[in-house]
Amino acid sequence: MTLPALPTARLGTDGPLVGVQGLGCMGMSEFYGPTDTAEALATLDAALETGVTLFDTADAYGFGRNEELIGPFVRANRERVVLATKFAIERKEDDPNLRGIRNDPAYIRAAVDASLRRLGVDVIDLYYMHRRDPAVPLAESVGAMAELVQAGKVRHLGLSEVTGAELREAHAIHPIAAVQSEWSVFARDVERSAVPAAAGLGVAFVPYSPLGRGFLTGAFQAAEQLATDDVRRTQPRFTGANAEANGGLLEPIRQIATARGVTLAQVALAWVHQRAQVHGLTVVPIPGTRKRSRLAENTAAATLELTAEELALLEPVAGQVAGDRYPNMAFTQVGRE
Repeated sequence: MTLPALPTARLGTDGPLVGVQGLGCMGMSEFYGPTDTAEALATLDAALETGVTLFDTADAYGFGRNEELIGPFVRANRERVVLATKFAIERKEDDPNLRGIRNDPAYIRAAVDASLRRLGVDVIDLYYMHRRDPAVPLAESVGAMAELVQAGKVRHLGLSEVTGAELREAHAIHPIAAVQSEWSVFARDVERSAVPAAAGLGVAFVPYSPLGRGFLTGAFQAAEQLATDDVRRTQPRFTGANAEANGGLLEPIRQIATARGVTLAQVALAWVHQRAQVHGLTVVPIPGTRKRSRLAENTAAATLELTAEELALLEPVAGQVAGDRYPNMAFTQVGRE
């Protein structure tokens, strides 16, 4: 199947030009059950040929193995790939229960060097603070990130799961190219403060989990159907009575998909893409996939335009969702608003 070329968008006022849909690489190494590595790597190549240029990873994914996995692909296509990675979530393979948040400058300097080494590159295009530790002043953490730009190790800075006030404070210290947070038909808390702040500052928004971790595609009805090591088994929205209630909320998505002859995933992604028009900012979602077939399906949604009537049908969905996004919301922007 031949797909139309993806439109492009700029991250921030002077950031890189990227395909208007990126690729989240996390699931290629961890969290969502077994992976066919050969197919995952083929998906990276297919994504680039489709016009996807923003590839998103983090040092926490697979205890660094995700960076190692995509490193050869990045190096082979360095002039075409916009590489995004992140620091701040502290994990240790010999202590699987450890999940700390580190924003101190010494940690940031060590983290970027480790990521550069695993990726095998000289510079990271977009370096995110994965989570905010409010105990560390932004002047210190973003100040340390700014030093990485000055040192030539990082080209542009990003933040993840921050409030509007935090984004404004950080942007005054050093320009922020992109904010990454969960945003989907099921998750709209970012619209309270982070989205208006980004729009006002000219910062791009990079929604992660725009397909509700697969739930919005109809691929599963409850976490109990998933692999035993699938992280979604721990997330409140996908378990027990919450999953049953939320399954019913897919009906308007299914209704639109049936009428249009498209998939549920494409309707959900089209909704996210149209947030750019609704809120007046650049929006580059990064749905994650490990399969070329899903990649083609997802990128086709970038040019799918929902009507005003269809958007109205989806408008009330998020307000009816049962359960939080995470078992502990303390380190999301919601936990600090």
